[in-house]
Amino acid sequence: MDAIVNIAVYKFVPLDDLSGRRDTLLALCKRLSLKGTILLTPEGINFFLAGSRNAIDEFLSQIRSEPALADLEVKESYSDYQPFSRMLVKIKKEIIAFGVEGIDPLRKTSPRVSASELKRWLDEGRPVTMLDVRNDMEFKVGTFENAIAIGVDDFRDFPQAVSELPDEMKDQVIVTFCTGGVRCEKAGPQMERQGFQHVYQLDGGILKYFEECGGEHYNGECFVFDKRVSLDSHLCETDTAQCYVCQAILSPEQCLSPEYVAGTSCPQCYKSPEQRLEETLSRRHAAIRDVTTPLPGCKPYENVRPIYVTGRCDGHQAIDFLCALYIRMTREQWLDVFDRNQLHCDGRRMTPDEIVRAGQRLDHIIPETVEPAVNGDIQILHEDDALVVVNKPAPLPMHPCGRYNRHSLSWMLGEVYQRIKLRIVHRLDANTSGVVVLCKTSKFAAKVQRQFERGEVEKVYVAWIYGQPDADHFSSTKPISSQPGHAGVRLLDPMGLAARTDFCVLERCSDNTTLIEACPRTGRTNQIRVHLWGLGLPVLGDPMYLRDGNIGSTQTLSVDDTPLCLHAKSISFKHPATDQQVIYEASIPVWAKI
Repeated sequence: MDAIVNIAVYKFVPLDDLSGRRDTLLALCKRLSLKGTILLTPEGINFFLAGSRNAIDEFLSQIRSEPALADLEVKESYSDYQPFSRMLVKIKKEIIAFGVEGIDPLRKTSPRVSASELKRWLDEGRPVTMLDVRNDMEFKVGTFENAIAIGVDDFRDFPQAVSELPDEMKDQVIVTFCTGGVRCEKAGPQMERQGFQHVYQLDGGILKYFEECGGEHYNGECFVFDKRVSLDSHLCETDTAQCYVCQAILSPEQCLSPEYVAGTSCPQCYKSPEQRLEETLSRRHAAIRDVTTPLPGCKPYENVRPIYVTGRCDGHQAIDFLCALYIRMTREQWLDVFDRNQLHCDGRRMTPDEIVRAGQRLDHIIPETVEPAVNGDIQILHEDDALVVVNKPAPLPMHPCGRYNRHSLSWMLGEVYQRIKLRIVHRLDANTSGVVVLCKTSKFAAKVQRQFERGEVEKVYVAWIYGQPDADHFSSTKPISSQPGHAGVRLLDPMGLAARTDFCVLERCSDNTTLIEACPRTGRTNQIRVHLWGLGLPVLGDPMYLRDGNIGSTQTLSVDDTPLCLHAKSISFKHPATDQQVIYEASIPVWAKI
């Protein structure tokens, strides 16, 4: 492969029609297969390009055909690959960002000293102060012997840095230098403005010095802003690398470190998996606090609840469909919704007798919605590329339902993970706290859900119950109803779905209560609570499965109520990305520390 020619060029010259020039130069570069960056400004042009010898020569011939650019001076180097990824032509206010009024290289610059003349001065040992006007990173890669670093990260900070130089330097002979000379065009005049009497600028910068004089009086390499990273005094690429995460310059030895992963980390920015997880969780918890403080549904808002028409209701009247879907609302209540213009489809008002079709979305608009308070103290236990595992507080519904929309786990996490659609792969009751697993893609969710379906997921709960079991280890295998009954509860039903829960006594209390561990082997709705209630051992604080054997009328507790003493302590399954068995645990609540 022929060598790639790399050129660096700048010239301060008044330019007009920048948009037209941009279009012309971009088309020319694309035709010649050149890559790099061209900056066009009212004060001149600056470019770094790479391509074949013929392409570079044709480009220079074309651009030099304009009289104002006929004398462009070019600094060349070579590489065996294209060091730029793309071709950019940008319009800027300045060739090099400086932001100081009155510094205009078109009218005035500091005297120039050629590379050969500077070398002669240094050979003779003249009292010359070499001032490196580049940033600290470039300075560390290489600089002239005994040079002083101006000490900036950005060239805009140069005027302030100059003001901090010792006063005795104002009478010294100072030679400013940078990579190609463009920064010195503004650095020198700024120094003269601040009282420095004998300021010169190295004509053509370090690259021109290497080209004409080699590496004498220079230590190290010269940083360049392309894939080559740095050049030696022969203008050849070196083994120095750069971390594109933290921008650190890396020696060949550092590149051999296991902590160096191109595009990911280097020894200077590497963080262990534990550190990365800790930082991620810290950011997530801060975002959760922002979402939940104050609670998002505590102020009135217009709540739009989507309702999707199922296939079995295709062709039904809207009123009949809604009454069949929401059995807790009466026909009169739904007619009132229609009368209030609160049911829309495709942005238009619906009527009760309108025919609905499968797949249609209806919008139930609830104005001035204020939701009951919930516990928003969501804790992220673990996060990786596949999973988010949380410790859900209580009371907090999993999904929008009934009186709750924004006050739900899925809505709150949706605000935190805005660019990721989290999939909840199992559920806890609103009043139950503990471990909940969510997946970041449908593929991972499907793999975890299949484990639930096959009974391969190990779940452990702690519960505080009324009464004393006869044995320390006991089970319930009573079937549970497949459909909700009064107030949405499930009951023991001989014709229901098969279910099994194993229990283990942790501590028997003197007040005739017991702390137990529960392991559901199947996944029926309300399974643990139903089985314990059926055994005459209901859970403390349960608002539905009452101690007297009756069914309550309250589904979701308020934040001021005595809590339901049921907590999902741990969950174990095969990780969907690695197939390794994992276990995630949530710390037990205060009521379980008896």
